[in-house]
Amino acid sequence: MTDTSASKPEVDFPTGPAPAELEITDITLGEGAEASAGSTVDVHYLGVEFDTGAEFDSSWSRSQSINFPLRSLIAGWQVGIPGMKVGGRRKLVVPPHQAYGPAGGGHQLSGKTLIFVIDLLGVS
Repeated sequence: MTDTSASKPEVDFPTGPAPAELEITDITLGEGAEASAGSTVDVHYLGVEFDTGAEFDSSWSRSQSINFPLRSLIAGWQVGIPGMKVGGRRKLVVPPHQAYGPAGGGHQLSGKTLIFVIDLLGVS
């Protein structure tokens, strides 16, 4: 079992306009196995809206990490997680076209730029 003791991150309220392209920032570099585009990843994550800072989802709030094949996730995760190593923490700022699409797209987060902080716990 992977160590899930890292604490839930806090996201500083962003300043300036939302980015037009995906922004990837490593907060902590991992030293374990590296995620690739075809990986299934075990992660803890926090998601907040760029414009309001409101949290919309957090695996920490459920006290349980999640396990997903990368190819089944939003484009921002499919591009932003490969190259990350187990033990790392990364922030992704994901514009709408790499998240849930333009406003009116039918998802509650359509049209929104999203910020995710992701802890990579495992790769398979």
